[in-house]
Amino acid sequence: MFGHDFEITTERLVLRRFLAGDEEQIRAILAESLPFLPPSLPADPDAVGPWIQESTDVAITDLDGRIVGATSLFKTDLDAGRTEIGYGTHPGHRGRGYMTEAVRALCAWVFEHTAINRIELTSAPGNIASLWVAQKSGFTWEGMLRRYDDEGDRVLFSLVRGEGFDPSPVLPFTEMRTERLVLRRYTEADVPALLALAQDELTLANTGLRIEDETAARALALETVERKRLRGGGIDWAVATDELVGTVSFDAVDWFHRVAEVAYNTVPGHRGRGYALEALVAVSRWLLLEQGFHRITLRAVAHNSGSQRVAEKAGYVREGVARKVLAGYDAVVYSLTAADVTLEA
Repeated sequence: MFGHDFEITTERLVLRRFLAGDEEQIRAILAESLPFLPPSLPADPDAVGPWIQESTDVAITDLDGRIVGATSLFKTDLDAGRTEIGYGTHPGHRGRGYMTEAVRALCAWVFEHTAINRIELTSAPGNIASLWVAQKSGFTWEGMLRRYDDEGDRVLFSLVRGEGFDPSPVLPFTEMRTERLVLRRYTEADVPALLALAQDELTLANTGLRIEDETAARALALETVERKRLRGGGIDWAVATDELVGTVSFDAVDWFHRVAEVAYNTVPGHRGRGYALEALVAVSRWLLLEQGFHRITLRAVAHNSGSQRVAEKAGYVREGVARKVLAGYDAVVYSLTAADVTLEA
């Protein structure tokens, strides 16, 4: 697909075939054991030259010729109009948006110069950086391929001719500070408290939070919540002082109507101090006043009077009771609108 004269130049990058002049750089990369070049590259430095002559993989360089990454197309079926893209970024050049720039450019070239109509992309669900490249490049998350290969599950994305490269809506992760709290990302240190919260009797009786063990708690804190955000599904915050004291999140996002639903929990041993209220007010005001949402819904099981008091103190308006909606329990439904917060201010 890529002839010897293939070349794409973007604002900061050049995409081209690997050249004989790259051999010294590639040998140095192999010597440092940096695992980002195509898997077809042999580990033997003496085999680099012959590999360059035969390779159809694409080098990604900066404008000074430094190799900052690589990409390739594989599993190409021209009759079906389908291919798959893979990529890797030099560890010393990550976090600069190079791969998103390269993937968008290569996909645009494929649609312009070939009859390919669908480009697929798969990534390990724990590879958050790769998932963000897919999202920012305009790929659509199609689902999870379970036990896809010897590495386990893979997330499947696709980009279809004519869709454009605009990413789906996603809110930025914003760390917030209140009088006593920090609303931040989860860290490894939060895992034990998160597991204790999930296994607490009140949590089990009043919420849908279910975490079986430390491995599941770690996956939720460090991977699952970020996958949810990159799909536009909402944001989860760790609510902390000098330790984790609770959680607050929003999901059930309707981007067209700009509505969402919030939820919160307090870690055992930290209840009764107003932490949930403080966190809920911060997130609610951020969504309604800074992010342009029109309405936030909150549901509390009918027997959870503590959660209902938090909602009402935060200014949420009781709307009624949804019968048997939360694990077979009735739930009191509250809402807060942008107008409510504006009037309150």
